[in-house]
Amino acid sequence: MPVYDNTNFISLVKQLVESGKQTSNLMKTVSFLKQQKENLEKVNDVIKQLNAVKELYNNNQRLYELVQKDLREILNSPYIKANEVERVTKSFNDIIDNSVASLEYIDQILSSDNLKMSDGERTAILKKKELESKEMVIEIEAKTQRYRDIISFRRMQDIINNRLAHY
Repeated sequence: MPVYDNTNFISLVKQLVESGKQTSNLMKTVSFLKQQKENLEKVNDVIKQLNAVKELYNNNQRLYELVQKDLREILNSPYIKANEVERVTKSFNDIIDNSVASLEYIDQILSSDNLKMSDGERTAILKKKELESKEMVIEIEAKTQRYRDIISFRRMQDIINNRLAHY
């Protein structure tokens, strides 16, 4: 008849109990790490949102400065005709109005709980608005350059038309 050694059996049971405790601790650690990953993703989304808002603010600040400086320069030029002043002013004001509307929409997105959005959706909208603000800055720069070209052309025309003939 075989003889069983109880000490080996007891040792095996102790190892199984210890292994169960370690597995339980490992499961808690995995759960904790998943939670921390989710927290990091939330923080990352918030940082992306903050960066997008900062970039939007910088673009809008640049836009206002360009309009303020360049519009005054263009309108003060003697080569811009009186009937063009309203059209030039309206084109610049349309861009500024669009910019203000975008900022109000962003304020509503960031401060209102009525718009149920995830952080990812909010970040996507902010990135889209950031791109739109960059496009507005580019549009203002292009319009400014176009009006400067018109002024330059008219100045050149004036010089040519009013030069003294030396025969």
